[in-house]
Amino acid sequence: MTKKERAELIVSRLAELYPDAHCELDFSNPLELLVATILSAQCTDKQVNKVTPALFAAFPTAADYARATQEEVENYVKTTGFFRNKAKNIRAAAHDIVERFGGEVPRTLVELVSLAGVGRKTANVVLGNAFGLDEGVVVDTHVMRLSRRLGLTRKSDPEKIEVELIKLIPRRQWTVFSHWLIWHGRRVCPARTPRCEVCVLADVCPSARKLAAVAG
Repeated sequence: MTKKERAELIVSRLAELYPDAHCELDFSNPLELLVATILSAQCTDKQVNKVTPALFAAFPTAADYARATQEEVENYVKTTGFFRNKAKNIRAAAHDIVERFGGEVPRTLVELVSLAGVGRKTANVVLGNAFGLDEGVVVDTHVMRLSRRLGLTRKSDPEKIEVELIKLIPRRQWTVFSHWLIWHGRRVCPARTPRCEVCVLADVCPSARKLAAVAG
């Protein structure tokens, strides 16, 4: 089986298994998703969703974040980890949005990654989920782990993994493919105890075969 053939099987099976897969960060507009994604670094979506209702209510626009003090933003995001740096990045990105983009979150990858504190992963999250634009594949820790376990890549750098995945996955599925892997990683294939015995991908997964051989 070629890597392309394996990718097609994986896409087909995960699409059937997770027909409702979606971004699990709560948001109602592009700015909210941008802020939530910045907060999600090294933090669970569940924890981010606990703090964002009050945060979004306090700062409904980019101008509100830009005017806020560092301490004001920090007070809302302390439980997300690395909160000082996250608050700094949110305020800086908001300032850029106000000064350079008329207060509206930009809709291109180049413009998004030019914002302070915004990398390619965050930009892809916003483009794919807030604007419905498939400009890349979001490569978070789950996508990194599963794409390697499934034999879709041997790379360890997120951007190099993304380059390989976009060659294997149809563009119209770039955004949802990340959701499928994230959902599968959380529900079936966690880092320490993959549940290969119930995995719909076990027969096409090189890692599952290795684990089965060791167990046997």
